[in-house]
Amino acid sequence: MRSKTWYRRSFSAEEATITAAQSSTQEQIEQLRDKGYVVVPRFIPADGLAQLNEAARAQLTARAEPLEFEADLQYPGAPASRAAAGGETVRRLLDAYARDPVFARWGTAPTLRRWMEGYFGEAALMSRVHHNCMMTKHPRYGSLTGWHRDIRYWSFEREDLVSVWLALGKEEIDNGALWLVPGSHRMAFAADRFDEAKFFRDDRADNTEIIRTAESPRLAPGDAVFFHCTTLHSAGKNLSDAVKFSLVYSYHGRSNAPQGGTRSASKAAVELR
Repeated sequence: MRSKTWYRRSFSAEEATITAAQSSTQEQIEQLRDKGYVVVPRFIPADGLAQLNEAARAQLTARAEPLEFEADLQYPGAPASRAAAGGETVRRLLDAYARDPVFARWGTAPTLRRWMEGYFGEAALMSRVHHNCMMTKHPRYGSLTGWHRDIRYWSFEREDLVSVWLALGKEEIDNGALWLVPGSHRMAFAADRFDEAKFFRDDRADNTEIIRTAESPRLAPGDAVFFHCTTLHSAGKNLSDAVKFSLVYSYHGRSNAPQGGTRSASKAAVELR
């Protein structure tokens, strides 16, 4: 009888934990819908964080293709060419999903699947084309990222995708953290508010008024930022003396297919199971 009572108490406690987690996730989803982004503290536990950091540093040391270099993008503060000082600075370790099993494991983790299914209201898929990378922001040669919406080069039936930014170390203004404009995912902008590269122009008074409302959440190691594909965001330079690592993936609902013949459809997405 004692054993049966203990079992019932344990089961009830487990149910309460699951219910609390579901409630917390729903609150986070509502904040994303309202604000365009939400910070989820301690999304990655300590053991997972250690594995991710070890893999990230090993992959950067190995410099295995595919890679993206700062010099190739020519963002503000980037080296002028690969031959210039800092020209071989890596910006992204591309195709993180196929690069290391630990990256793939976290990109398709059950916690992410439940979160995305809660947001989309259907089965979710991870894009192999968009983001799917380990961001590496280096001291000195890590460039600025201008204000933009991720959807600028993405082609889907609906502009409704969510990206997840997983911080492997602390992220703050001094080491090039994200800046996001709350509510910007609901704003409509004429094409002339963006430049030819589809960056949000900071030389217009109406744009700068919006940029002034931006927030830069301070992230602890293991924190996650979920943000909508139309949320305006940017990132500064890394003024610290250490490389900053962030694992970034993007997701969409099953019914929101990439448009045929576009880059978004060039690789099959990964089902979250």
